[in-house]
Amino acid sequence: MDFSPRAEHDAHEPWQRHAIRPPPPIPPNFAPSTAISNSTITAAAAAAAKNVPACLYPQQPFSLSGISLRAFLLGVTFSLGLTTTTSRLIAFLFSSSNNNSSSSSSGIDPLWRIPFFLGALSLFHFLEFWTTAHRNVPQANTSAFLLSSNWPAYQAAHLAACVECLVRHAWLRYELPLRLDALAVALGLVLVVMGQAVRSLAMLHAGTSFNHMVQSRKADSHRLITTGVYSLLRHPSYFGFFYWGLGTQLVMGNTVCLVGYAVVLCKFFGGRIRIEERKLIEFFGDEYRAYRKRVRIMMPFLG
Repeated sequence: MDFSPRAEHDAHEPWQRHAIRPPPPIPPNFAPSTAISNSTITAAAAAAAKNVPACLYPQQPFSLSGISLRAFLLGVTFSLGLTTTTSRLIAFLFSSSNNNSSSSSSGIDPLWRIPFFLGALSLFHFLEFWTTAHRNVPQANTSAFLLSSNWPAYQAAHLAACVECLVRHAWLRYELPLRLDALAVALGLVLVVMGQAVRSLAMLHAGTSFNHMVQSRKADSHRLITTGVYSLLRHPSYFGFFYWGLGTQLVMGNTVCLVGYAVVLCKFFGGRIRIEERKLIEFFGDEYRAYRKRVRIMMPFLG
């Protein structure tokens, strides 16, 4: 189970500290005019600005410009990754059918794998924010994209994956036999789709009980979630990201990073789960102990 205590909706929330007030009423004798002076516009803008919560301005946690820019860039990256991957794979299929060859599965362009990885990565980060904004509004700030999460180790892992793919497929040109590579790619795609679906479903089902950070104290509103995907997996969001990560490396044909991702993620999630479950037992006692006995994590070496 992937528990994150419910956020407390108290006076400390930024949108409550900066309550949005309705704009001033329009005077009864107001008549629209095409000749509105700059001073009038400035005064109106200043009056409207007073009604906007400070947390929505640039450089703030809930910055609208920051959220829109991140979403735009992720969308562009996903679109480029999807179109590039699709076009290269179509070119390979035509090449294979024309040549009737059983050579490497890379075909004309062995680097279709990197655009795929960037597309999958951008979709993952977009869905991290979207699921939060859809079901956990109090936490829907710029950090919900997780773009700078665990800096710099997280980013270095993705860079290493791209470097290994380049070295293997462009420089060394080491390829598996077509059928074996196709099997690895197919398995990788299944893991990517399954992992993303499980993680997103877990976040949507948990709603305001989900948090990207392990919570250290229990509020009156905290509940132990054991239904939905949580009835099948004890930590579904960890499960989802673990197999999503392994799936991307299978698709990319990476051997070193596949093993590295598995080891690092098992170690990372193992430590996080131990801390989280100590808190869960502290919060819920026998209720969580019974749940832990009943539902498995379904990740290697973690239960």
